Amino acid sequence: MLAREKSAESRRRLFENLTDLFLSADGRLSEHERALMSDILGKLVRSVEVRLRKELADFFVRTEADLPEVVRLLANDEIEVARPLLLRSKLLKDEDLVEIVRMRTDEHRLAIAMRDEISEAVSDALVEYGNGDVIEALLRNPDSRISSRAMEYLVAESRRVDRFQEPLVNREDLPAELAYRMYWWVAASLRKRIVSEFDVDPLVVDQAMQHASRTMFTEQQENEGAYAKAQRLVHRLAETGDLTIEFLLGALRQRRIAVFVAGLAELGGIDFRTAWRIFSDPGGESMAVLAKAVGMERGQFTSVFLLVKQAREGERAMAPGALKTIVELFDSVSVTNARGALQYWQQDSAYQMAQEELRDVG
Repeated sequence: MLAREKSAESRRRLFENLTDLFLSADGRLSEHERALMSDILGKLVRSVEVRLRKELADFFVRTEADLPEVVRLLANDEIEVARPLLLRSKLLKDEDLVEIVRMRTDEHRLAIAMRDEISEAVSDALVEYGNGDVIEALLRNPDSRISSRAMEYLVAESRRVDRFQEPLVNREDLPAELAYRMYWWVAASLRKRIVSEFDVDPLVVDQAMQHASRTMFTEQQENEGAYAKAQRLVHRLAETGDLTIEFLLGALRQRRIAVFVAGLAELGGIDFRTAWRIFSDPGGESMAVLAKAVGMERGQFTSVFLLVKQAREGERAMAPGALKTIVELFDSVSVTNARGALQYWQQDSAYQMAQEELRDVG
C-alpha cells in the first residue's frame, strides 16, 4: 500500500520500513524479494528528498547491503548523496566508477581519487577527465595504481604544473627513468631526493656508459669550431691517459669552457649536448652529480662549482648557504646513483634530439 501512495510522509515511512528489513535479524531475503526491493528503492531514490537519499547512501556504506543497482543510482546522484559511496562502497565496480568519472562532476572524481583502492583503468579515466585537484589527490593516494602510460603523461605535465612534482617524486611506483627526466624542472629539494633515493641497476648503468663512450665520437665532426676541436683534444688526451680532473680544473681557470665541458662529457661517457646542459644548469645540482660520477673529490668539486658559477654569472654574490647545500648534495649521492642519473639524462637528450629531427622533417 505504501508503495502506491504519493505523499512525502508515505515515501519516508516506506524507506524506513525497507531499511529496517535489511537491518533486522530476520531480514533474509529471497532473490525475488531482493529484486522487488531493488525495484522499489530505485523508484524511491528518484522521488524522495535529498536528506532521505543521503540517509540511504549512508545506510549502504554502513551495511554493504547487496543491492548494486541502487548503489549505482545513488553514486550518480548529487555529490552530497554520492560522496560516501564513492569513497567507500565496494559494490561499485571499475566500470561503474569509470562511467561516473566520465559523466559526472569533478567533485565526484575527487571522491573517487581518494578511495582506498584504485585500479589502473579508473586512474586512467581520472587523469583523462579530472582537473588539477583530482589528479593531485590521485597522485597523493598511495593505494592508487597508475599505468605506465598515465605516469609518463603526468611526468611531462609536471613540467608546467608544479603541484604534480612533489607527489610524483614521492610515489614508490615512479620509474627511475621518469624521475631523472623530472630532475631538470623540479625544486632543489626534490632534486636531492631523486639522485639520493632512486636506485639504479649497476650493470645496466655500466653497459649504458660503455655504449655511450663507444658511440660518442662516431658522428663526423664537419664543423671546425671550438667545440669540435675541444672534443678532438680531450679524446686524444683520454687515449694517452692525460685527461684528468686537474687538467679540467686548469682549463676552467683559463676560461677554456669548451675544453672543460668536452672533458666532462668524455669522462662521464655522455655526449657534449648533455654535458653542456649540465654546465648551464643554474642550480649546480646536476654538476654535483656529474662530478661524483667522474670521480671528483670533495675539494675538487667545490673548486669546480665556484669557478663554473663565476664563469656563468661573473662576480655576482652567491646566496648564503648555497655552497654548503650543494656540497651536502655531492656528499649524499652515491657513485652508482650519479652514474645512473647520467645514463637517464643521456637517454633523455637522445630522445629530445630525435623529436627535434622529426619536427624538422615535418
